[in-house]
Amino acid sequence: MYDELIDSGELPIARKSVVPGTGFFLPDTLEEDLEDEQTAAALEGADVAVVADPDADGLACVALIREAYDDVRNVPEPDDEDAEDAESDDGARADDPAVDTEPAADAVDDADEAAVALAAGEADAPLEEPEPTPHSVALIPASPHDVEDALARVAEYGDEGIDLFVCDLAPDRYEYVEDELDAALETASGVAWYDHHQWGDDVAQSVRDAGVDLVVGDSDEECSADVVYRSLEWDFSPMYEELAAVTRDHDLWLREDPRSDDLADYAYWTDPAEYVEVVREYGADLPDWARDFLEERRVEKEALIDQAVGRSELREIGGYTVGITYGRCSQNEVAEAMREQGADASVIVKPAGSASIRGTDEFQLCHEVAGKVNGGGHPKAAGCKPDIYDDMLDYANHWVTRGAVTKRVILEAFRDVVEEAEADGDDATVDDE
Repeated sequence: MYDELIDSGELPIARKSVVPGTGFFLPDTLEEDLEDEQTAAALEGADVAVVADPDADGLACVALIREAYDDVRNVPEPDDEDAEDAESDDGARADDPAVDTEPAADAVDDADEAAVALAAGEADAPLEEPEPTPHSVALIPASPHDVEDALARVAEYGDEGIDLFVCDLAPDRYEYVEDELDAALETASGVAWYDHHQWGDDVAQSVRDAGVDLVVGDSDEECSADVVYRSLEWDFSPMYEELAAVTRDHDLWLREDPRSDDLADYAYWTDPAEYVEVVREYGADLPDWARDFLEERRVEKEALIDQAVGRSELREIGGYTVGITYGRCSQNEVAEAMREQGADASVIVKPAGSASIRGTDEFQLCHEVAGKVNGGGHPKAAGCKPDIYDDMLDYANHWVTRGAVTKRVILEAFRDVVEEAEADGDDATVDDE
């Protein structure tokens, strides 16, 4: 296949909105090889491994743990020449037609695509070398769909007696991670797991019984960074308390602090290793050069949001209005636009086959809906990827029909959840768990 056929970087926005990024088209074997190499390099000589979701919340957890272990790096401020170099060749990656330097997919909801994107270096890095030397606290990015693979890699490549943390990730079932967690426990001196998602009581108990120090925060009140901040025995400076608070503002979709959008976008668009060190240096107040980088990126971001909002439609399901759309976009802003149109809950179906589900005060069972279609999350924010794609023809149909089948199965899940809640005499604004 010609490289340009899977490189969507130069496509017009209308076409770019409906197809996945380059990472989606790379084979799993390449992804696995790249992740093996990167994990082995990161863990070489490391005293600590942190398996974390590479969004702003998960990466804030890494920053806190590195601070607690005194793993310090100084972040250079790029001068004009460095910025031009980063823009033109992104560390010599942009000249490689096989690698797409457009933003990596959302790491929570587009788990499969994001894993390849991060491994292949698709995330932009304004600094030339975001992680020039090995850290004693190694970052191992993982999605909710492949946390078991990350645990297995720590078991294989980590030194005997390494400390292991797992942050901002929750398995839907214990058997998904059972063997890999056992292997990691044999290698590590101890495992601490910090999260704030919805955990089943049986899953949480099984993880604890395996020997893990599991702390799960209230998903309505805390983000995972909050959990790490209060759980580690370390006297953090006020900067880190503020970082956790601003991260929470976006992760729980409170949107009371404008800086939280900056953190979320920067984590989304830049290399995870760079993000960690930048917030270690500057906290929640990003430097001017980082904000300039965000402003440039947001031109395309807003255009993709407009495309998805333009495709949106509203459906009535059991007394609730559900907005649904399709597109490669920032799902939270699109969900907010549908809420303003009257949606009690919103579904954003992505070209990679996954979907984001967002609720409101009127509908707080998003995690229940996602749970019926191979996903999970919070009462007001969840993600899923329905198990309906058997071959590339199914994906081709997905792109051409703008996610018609995926929309149908998720709306059916909405109907089932609403009907079950009504049968039980519950209200969709109440979280039964």
